[in-house]
Amino acid sequence: MSEHVEPAAQSEPQPGAEPKAAIPKEARNWAMACHMMALVGLLGNGIGLLVGPLVVWLIKREEHPFIDEQGKEAINFQLTMMGALFLSAILIFAVIGILLLPLVGLFTVVMAIVGGIKAANGEHFRYPLTIRLIK
Repeated sequence: MSEHVEPAAQSEPQPGAEPKAAIPKEARNWAMACHMMALVGLLGNGIGLLVGPLVVWLIKREEHPFIDEQGKEAINFQLTMMGALFLSAILIFAVIGILLLPLVGLFTVVMAIVGGIKAANGEHFRYPLTIRLIK
């Protein structure tokens, strides 16, 4: 008896994206750091959410296109989430912010972790709900 096995579904790479194997481990690690440094920013004040990824991106962006791409993505996401957190804080006076503030905070943490894991695996990760200010 022979069984027909379907090939594993493969995700479409982004145009111009290099295969995972072509991305050096060091570039994947620095791209992961761009995402994860936002979590370090939680230890300090809120501006640290942006400063961590920004510093890593500014220092390492020229070393590999993957670091540049993921760094921009992390910075754009953190800028968007800082705006959402600010808006949620203002909306506390309209009561809706009481619900929004923790949800936005949780979403920020979870997506930064997901972005870091994807970057470490060499996947070209794009955050949802992000205003891309840095192109």
